[in-house]
Amino acid sequence: MRHLIAGNWKMNGLKSSLGEVTRLKELLAANTANADVLICPPFTLISDLAKEANGTTIMCGAQDCHTAVSGAHTGDVSAEMLKEAGAMFIIVGHSERRADHGETTALVKQKAEAAQDAALTPIICVGETREERELGNAAAVVSAQLSGSLPEDTNYVVAYEPVWAIGTGLVPSLDDIREIHALVREKTTPDTRLLYGGSVKPANAAEILAIENVNGALVGGASLKADDFYGIIQAV
Repeated sequence: MRHLIAGNWKMNGLKSSLGEVTRLKELLAANTANADVLICPPFTLISDLAKEANGTTIMCGAQDCHTAVSGAHTGDVSAEMLKEAGAMFIIVGHSERRADHGETTALVKQKAEAAQDAALTPIICVGETREERELGNAAAVVSAQLSGSLPEDTNYVVAYEPVWAIGTGLVPSLDDIREIHALVREKTTPDTRLLYGGSVKPANAAEILAIENVNGALVGGASLKADDFYGIIQAV
């Protein structure tokens, strides 16, 4: 299975940040990557990034979508709009959306279905908090999120991101990652790409990406700089 290295820029980036995409293009042109490469910028940069990446192996995605195609939803963006802007993937159910916006597993499933209806691929995020892991409930939490979030159409990617590891520099043990990814594999299909996310950096990417059932990475801060992101891509 070909790995997917996806960058989530979160609420970071102005037009000047597209210079990092130009730099990444140069790096990828010099050395062929053994992975699919995806960048999910803020809504405001999707169109420009898609144009900048046109004709390269870099794909563009989005960080969220509304469940509806259109309507009276001030401030929201539909999957169809994102596709028209140049997105090919949509991240749904990220822990920051679940926590900051109270998104339920049922809503995440609806968003994943909306992405599929627009012929886009959802990246469905799951993961436990530090407290849930310390109580020994990590597997149960992830299982419940999967049960409620996965649509019937299996054209999706799943990203396991332990909430306590996102942006903290903390990383679960390799055995912990292996255990959860094996669990996710049991609840998906053999062809579903499973990504790991949570403080992935060039220094630790190779050992994480070598774990069974880890088919790529969802990268936060390290995706904002082309050289760091490229180091993770090359770790494949």
